[in-house]
Amino acid sequence: MKALKRSSDHRDYQRVPRVVTAMARDEVHGVSVAPHSHERAQLLYATEGLMKVKTAFGVWILPPRRALFIPPGVVHQWTSMSRVTMRTIYIEAKVAQAFGDSCRVIEVSPLLRELILSLLDEPIEYPLPGRGKHLAMLILSELAAAETVPIAIPWPRDRRLLAVCEGIVDDPGSPRTIEDWAAEAGASARTLIRLFPKETGLHYRQWVQQVHLAEAFGRLARGDSVGEIATALGYASPSAFSAMFRRILGKTPQHYLSGWRAPLQNAGT
Repeated sequence: MKALKRSSDHRDYQRVPRVVTAMARDEVHGVSVAPHSHERAQLLYATEGLMKVKTAFGVWILPPRRALFIPPGVVHQWTSMSRVTMRTIYIEAKVAQAFGDSCRVIEVSPLLRELILSLLDEPIEYPLPGRGKHLAMLILSELAAAETVPIAIPWPRDRRLLAVCEGIVDDPGSPRTIEDWAAEAGASARTLIRLFPKETGLHYRQWVQQVHLAEAFGRLARGDSVGEIATALGYASPSAFSAMFRRILGKTPQHYLSGWRAPLQNAGT
């Protein structure tokens, strides 16, 4: 028997006596959820829309074919960058240990997507044994096999670098140079160049490229062309942008365009 109504409050899912629980929540553009954490691990996922997620260690931009695995206890906040249909799952902490102790972006396969949606058709406390348990076990299996996408924007703590990073994320296509950013932050360019690897583990250009990749995935999900994305991000040509994309991810933007558009156009919510 299906549940008549599901809560959209994450707190109602943390102590349900099931290994995996699923929550549906829809939001309009511009909603920000204050920093919080969960007893369980979370797979933060939306079938439609873009989300920006931030922790003390990084920032991630998630289009519909990406989800963020968040271990138990990790404080995070998220903002809807468009209308969002969130279909997220929570995993019992002991079981979630198998998936690691740090946040990571995963590729959501069509099967994993459908499994999550199917679990939402079951009661929150689905019968044991039964269909819900089988779906939950399949979700864990798909999650274990999911491809990790090497996109993360490490976040600094130094106040000068923090101001620079916030400015770049807010305007990824800005033509400003490291010298321009330094003048705004009240530091020398040499100081910023030294702080980037110290605070984020990436050199300045590497860090900016991660921002560009995150922005590109969001634009690809919206249907922008490679040429439009290259122009928006300040690249001299589509081929220059594609070369950067392929160098880091091993695949071209066209690969993602062809792989995303058909499933997204045919998928329901």
